[in-house]
Amino acid sequence: MARPPSDSRPLPVPSSRISRLTRLSTMTAGVAGNMALRGAAELGRGKRPQFRDLLMTPANMSRVADQLAKMRGAAMKVGQLVSMDTGDVLPPELADIFARLRDDAHFMPPAQLKKVLAAHWPKGWLGQFQSFDVRPIAAASIGQVHRAQTRDGRDMAIKVQYPGVAQSIDSDVANVGALVRMSGLLPKGFELAPYLEEARKQLHDETDYALEGEYLREFGDLLAGDNRYIVPTLHEDWTTPGILAMSFIKEDPIEAAAQAPEPMRNAIAHALIELLLRELFEFGVMQTDPNFANYRYDPATGQIILLDFGATRRLGPEIVAQYRRLMRAGLDADHTAMDAICLEIGFYQRETAPAHREQILRMMDIVFAPLRSDTPFDMADPVMPRRMQEEGRALAAAGFIPPPLPIDALFLQRKFGGIFLLCAKLQAKVAVRELLERFV
Repeated sequence: MARPPSDSRPLPVPSSRISRLTRLSTMTAGVAGNMALRGAAELGRGKRPQFRDLLMTPANMSRVADQLAKMRGAAMKVGQLVSMDTGDVLPPELADIFARLRDDAHFMPPAQLKKVLAAHWPKGWLGQFQSFDVRPIAAASIGQVHRAQTRDGRDMAIKVQYPGVAQSIDSDVANVGALVRMSGLLPKGFELAPYLEEARKQLHDETDYALEGEYLREFGDLLAGDNRYIVPTLHEDWTTPGILAMSFIKEDPIEAAAQAPEPMRNAIAHALIELLLRELFEFGVMQTDPNFANYRYDPATGQIILLDFGATRRLGPEIVAQYRRLMRAGLDADHTAMDAICLEIGFYQRETAPAHREQILRMMDIVFAPLRSDTPFDMADPVMPRRMQEEGRALAAAGFIPPPLPIDALFLQRKFGGIFLLCAKLQAKVAVRELLERFV
């Protein structure tokens, strides 16, 4: 969860489906109006406007980002998922606009907050607290976090879900899906429906704070004894499906570790990658949201504080075995085995054009090539991501339409990409091959 920046302000969360639909409809109409005006201007200059150029303007993207930030809930969550990778897809000025969805979360006014707390906690709850700060210490798409001290001496972080968010997931996802389809940016033949359905299911899990509390406790048990990681303690007596109570831990943003000495940066990145591999190959359960705000650190010790287990998923043994074989084949540069496993996972199909299959394997080889070295991999080296970006654009231009990917694979790819981006942000060097060999 992002710490509310200075320009965040108390803003009531629209909780009814009608009000949320109206906001999305108004946003869509405004974007369409901007496109019409810009298109008319282009025609007046004798130019034939391109649909993408009319849509992807700073004014339109700013309108979308602002409205999603005000709505919060599933609509903003979908925007945050898009924003994880905009730096590789959109021009810098548009990427900056969408990046605001990771940082600029408004928060509930005190009156609305009080109603939500009263709906979940017993009458007279305030009397059991020595203090309760109504201004949140963090705010995001689904809820906001407050610091509070109980009269029995506990210092807690209280995550409070926005009202109406859980009830509006289905309509929010459907409306955002309609907006994406209207944009015309999807490749012809691309099946969006399976992804929207999985997003809907995942968001329903994320709004169940009692379930998140179970995962919080499970990860605390799994990582007990490993002092590189700190997991907050669950306070079950104050936790409900709409409120998550945990211990408060003083920490700094993980990105701030980029200013730490190189040995600490390398150790943090090493621990992040090792945790990712343990989640996949050892635990069989993974926190799949690599948003930077979900990782904090203690600058004195270099310990990593793990937050937000709402997007946790259990992984089936089949997908785990497939990724183990894929990584083994990649490290061995066994392209025949890589091709077979890509078919098995579903990265492409047997009827996919041979040229497209070869290009996807070439992209995988771009990733694995530097990992085959026994020397530490410089995560901040821009060569690999730049080549991947170029190959990805060439693949799209060649007409490749990705088949619906199994949702576990989709979440795994997102987690891999997010951890890589975070380690690159830390400018770390990690002996990745040594880590992979331990697990594959």
